[in-house]
Amino acid sequence: MTVDAPAAPAGLLTGDAHRRLPRWSTWAFAGGSLAVSLVVLLATGSASTPGVVVLGAVLFVLVSSITSRVVEGPRRAADRLATTLVTGAFLLALVPLVSLVLLVVTRGSDAFGWEFLTTDMVGVFGEMTSGGIRHALIGTLLVTAAAAAISVPIGLLTAIYLVEYGRGPLARGITFLVDVMTGIPSIVAGLFAFALFTLVMGPAYRSGVMGAVALALLMTPVVIRSVEEMLRLVPHELREASYALGVPKWLTIVKVVLRTAAAGIVTGVMLAVARVIGETAPLLLTVGLITQVNTDLFEGRMATLPVFAYRQYEQGGTGIDRAWAAALTLILVVMLLNLVARLVSRWFAPKGAR
Repeated sequence: MTVDAPAAPAGLLTGDAHRRLPRWSTWAFAGGSLAVSLVVLLATGSASTPGVVVLGAVLFVLVSSITSRVVEGPRRAADRLATTLVTGAFLLALVPLVSLVLLVVTRGSDAFGWEFLTTDMVGVFGEMTSGGIRHALIGTLLVTAAAAAISVPIGLLTAIYLVEYGRGPLARGITFLVDVMTGIPSIVAGLFAFALFTLVMGPAYRSGVMGAVALALLMTPVVIRSVEEMLRLVPHELREASYALGVPKWLTIVKVVLRTAAAGIVTGVMLAVARVIGETAPLLLTVGLITQVNTDLFEGRMATLPVFAYRQYEQGGTGIDRAWAAALTLILVVMLLNLVARLVSRWFAPKGAR
């Protein structure tokens, strides 16, 4: 018969359990590392903001890791090092994003305004400072909405087939084709739409629906992949509970599966929209550019924000300011669409997920 040894009293615990660096030590290490790196680079005559940040980051990793290993032990030192590397990678990923947004806002705010949003380019020539993007904004929204109307139903139904019904060679073939379509360059989609409508409607035909078809080719695989992953995340227990109540499979998919995955589906659709709303090459081939508003998707050229920004930047002079303002408008449109998508997904999500 064996008897377990009694546990040691809490007051007698020794080792790494009570040896912890204070919470403010991280900030102290960071500030000290930046100060030391600044002094060193000033002494060598090569001081610069990127150099100070890089050298300070290296010193911070070394000092914090060594100090933590001495004071807290190897396990906590390893944890602190991993946390530092993950946080550093996150901050490094933010650098291009923040710099891009700041650059667009700084350069685009000069020409951006209500008049810029509500006027078109009719009668604007040369270095005139007037003119706006009303025609391009309306064209972008119409072409993108048409592309979504084509790709979302196809992508949604295809994803439902692959998750709920697809088995065997047909499902594997569809999955393979979706993977191939995901890597198609945008110019190839534009050439396909151009060739298709040229054969059917003639070489002189240009319309917004041509651009919508080209963008739909780029959107569809993104929609399929995102919706497929969201549907696979729905627990099988929900489906089995619905079947146990006598609900047919199609109604289970509509009322249970799609409703549960609504938030993720809307997010995936918005990712697909953000993927194509800034494409220039396919729209340059299929839609072209005009100086006034055209709301007919099936006849005539249409202006879009990406093509407008490209042409204005190519023009130079005051056109560069319009190009940056158009880029700022495009970013704001994407942000607004994402906010609307979040509200829609929150509204249709199950009550327990809100």
